[in-house]
Amino acid sequence: MPSPVDPFWQTGTFAGALTDPDLGEPGYLAAHHGGRTAQRFNVYRNNVVHSLVEALGQVYPAVRHVTGGERFAHVARLYMAAHPPRSSLLFQYGEGFGDFLDRFAPAREQMPWLGALARLERAWLDAWHAADASALDAALLAAVSADDLPGLRFIAHPATRIVPGEWAVADLFRQARQDSEGPLPQPVPESVLVTRPDLTVMTATLLPGEAALAAALLEGVPLEDAAETGFSADPGFDFSQALARLLAAGAFSGHTRP
Repeated sequence: MPSPVDPFWQTGTFAGALTDPDLGEPGYLAAHHGGRTAQRFNVYRNNVVHSLVEALGQVYPAVRHVTGGERFAHVARLYMAAHPPRSSLLFQYGEGFGDFLDRFAPAREQMPWLGALARLERAWLDAWHAADASALDAALLAAVSADDLPGLRFIAHPATRIVPGEWAVADLFRQARQDSEGPLPQPVPESVLVTRPDLTVMTATLLPGEAALAAALLEGVPLEDAAETGFSADPGFDFSQALARLLAAGAFSGHTRP
């Protein structure tokens, strides 16, 4: 059983109090020459909270733009109290922010698409920080024989993401990232491809057949089977155009033959 002054035993209480003012300052704190611990701890807490609110705003600038600075800061503080940081790398903070917004009643009632917007922003950031890799050159596929094409498998580029959702948030995302006003999202299913060709993160809205094809190929499904998945989602989708679009977007880093 650790002693009450064991620093490892104190860590959870100290960290929790930093992000949740309702907890008050830890009772084991002591100030030099008997000073007031509460006042000093509050200064430290305010600095930590401010830093985390700013960090979350840097990760989710579109969410901050559409909600406004004060409302975003309020929601960010609630999120911090429930989900304190687990890493010293602040760009990793807030991975579950979109799901949190889905459960947050005011957002769910007034902006039910906010969680979807946050998940798209998170995918953008993850793509930005993903490992470097060269995109697959479409010209290399010309060397693949007709017999090998059906079993061809693609290797996903480390930065590639597909973000499915029940709200069409892509246009608002692009406008809000530029601090501009975008159209309010409609309750229409939407899948967004996120890639990073030439070290620039790009987003593209996919049609249902394209999204199904892309998801299958990124999971390593053979080309013929992935095509069938696309046609199942949309019997009229253009397979050749969809594949060319994915290759042009840099969605893959390589391929393997059967």
